Amino acid sequence: MTKLSVNVNKIATIRNARGGDVPNVVQVAIDCERFGAEGITIHPRPDERHITTKDVYDLKKVVTTEFNIEGYPDERFMQLIKENKPTQATLVPDGPNVLTSNAGWDTVKYKDKLTKICQELSDMGVRSAIFVDTHLDNIRGAKAVGVDRIELYTGPYADNYEADRDVAIKDYIAAAELANELGLEINAGHDLSLENLAFFKQSIPHLEEVSIGHALIADALYLGLEESVKRYKNLLK
Repeated sequence: MTKLSVNVNKIATIRNARGGDVPNVVQVAIDCERFGAEGITIHPRPDERHITTKDVYDLKKVVTTEFNIEGYPDERFMQLIKENKPTQATLVPDGPNVLTSNAGWDTVKYKDKLTKICQELSDMGVRSAIFVDTHLDNIRGAKAVGVDRIELYTGPYADNYEADRDVAIKDYIAAAELANELGLEINAGHDLSLENLAFFKQSIPHLEEVSIGHALIADALYLGLEESVKRYKNLLK
């Protein structure tokens, strides 16, 4: 079964709006695992607009499933990885002023940079993943830099799902098939929801993990957190 990693950034956003520690990010992560999530994802941006540096260290102490830290691999990010040793580090290409990750790496252009970073992660004993789009050259490029996994950026799929889901999924199928042939494991994330997740799951072979935050937390406002986690997990069976 494909694993569900819950991105708790939005919990931190709500907390930061008022200061203090309500809602408590650590407790939400513990609860998500208790409700069945197989991983916790965070994206500690430099401006700390949601996940803070302190959150990273606090979560490391309590997460018992897969801990996934994503972000742009600058010196600060790599130091967080070195000191916390998450299960996985997911590299995204967006800088500090980007609202949310909205593009994948050009793995050909940044081959040297990504190769160096993936080797550093390997030396730390941390699984590496690279955020990529469905362009096949970028899939081949991911293999060339020595990464363990790719994370398919599913924003375009979500945007086009209602108009024509078969068209929306076509490039993702091709990208996943190539990744599998190359021996790359496959994650996916961005705007996956209760409406579009099942079709994505059934269409993409060898899908190891999905990272979902915004939609799941929004659903939890109506369904409750436990029910939301269970519904997403059911779609991944």
